[in-house]
Amino acid sequence: MEGKKHTVTLAGFLITIIGSILFSTKAIIVKVAFAHTHMDALTLLMLRMSFSFPFYLAAVLLARKEKLAPLTTRQWLGVIGLGLFGYYLSSLFDFVGLQYVTAGLERLILFLYPTFAVLINAFVFKQPVVRTQKIALLLTYTGIGIAYFGEFNIDISNPNFLWGSFLIFLCSITYSVYIVGSGRMIPSVGVTRFTAYAMLASTAGVFTHFTLNGGGLHDLQQGGTPIIWYGILLATLATVLPTFMMSTGMKKIGSNNVAIISAVGPVSTIIQAHFILDEKIFTAQIVGTVLVVIGVILIGWKRK
Repeated sequence: MEGKKHTVTLAGFLITIIGSILFSTKAIIVKVAFAHTHMDALTLLMLRMSFSFPFYLAAVLLARKEKLAPLTTRQWLGVIGLGLFGYYLSSLFDFVGLQYVTAGLERLILFLYPTFAVLINAFVFKQPVVRTQKIALLLTYTGIGIAYFGEFNIDISNPNFLWGSFLIFLCSITYSVYIVGSGRMIPSVGVTRFTAYAMLASTAGVFTHFTLNGGGLHDLQQGGTPIIWYGILLATLATVLPTFMMSTGMKKIGSNNVAIISAVGPVSTIIQAHFILDEKIFTAQIVGTVLVVIGVILIGWKRK
């Protein structure tokens, strides 16, 4: 359990749940963008990072005011590596995978990252897996199996279904590496400074990839104003705003409570996908989602 107990205030609860719901809009915005433009995943990701960049830069300036000790070479390498691995690679896998799977399934697979974090801590850092976590892992992977095979039977005509699913799994794994690594670096680096530099590193990775891939301003001009708006929505509504809200929620009610409340994310995505993208809701998906959410809540409950 956390060293300090937190009371779940109404303000903290509302900020956290709204932040979780806003995070869940990312897949919806990406799917709508793919459906209504000719934009590829890399261009959309570049737009997201471009409009997020000013906020990350402002965070760097705020971090400098904290007058912390300069980062060592090892710390710089850790921050940059985690930024590239956790947000550049993770987001790239996610956006490409969303071209081939539904938003509901994407969110469900992505929501496995807390279980991967438990496994990384167990196998790499030799942290014991307690009984509650073992039950949580069993529930979570059973749930994803039920939902996945239910979706596979519905979407069996999609030739890229398995490839898209694999990419989302890679996204969840790379993001869990970022979560585990950040948890070990933040105490010595500082949360604002770590987040700002990691995000700037991931932004540099996306820009470099976009340039080497032959991307340029003409790619953006072909689609006109709508393409720009998708980038703005992804950056503000689905990235920057929920990030600040979740950080505020952690300060008000603690990370354990935030982890539990954020389990609303997959449910929110499935409901939005049904009404906005016309994705079907089926029994296997409901059963699988319930098991995954219960499993992740158990992990959040026992998180140290």
